[in-house]
Amino acid sequence: MLSRRRRATAPRTVEPWPFVGMILMAAAFFLYAASGLVAPWWGVVLLVLVWIALFVLCCAWWTPHPRRLVWVALFAFVFWFGALTAGGAFLGWTA
Repeated sequence: MLSRRRRATAPRTVEPWPFVGMILMAAAFFLYAASGLVAPWWGVVLLVLVWIALFVLCCAWWTPHPRRLVWVALFAFVFWFGALTAGGAFLGWTA
């Protein structure tokens, strides 16, 4: 009779980076959703669609690239700031 040996596997460590990235994405969502105070409705819709695309990217990269989630979330903040600044400068978005 063959004896089955258990393979010794190292315990998997849980990295905090995907959690940090998703927390930052949640914080960015509030900025994107509150953009209606400055941007017109169609601008807010476009911004929220961009946020949804970035959120889906974060969900897809959760396991294979956990450290990239923080960078995607930081990009979300920079993109939001740039979009509102450009909208105010070139499209006349004001409060």
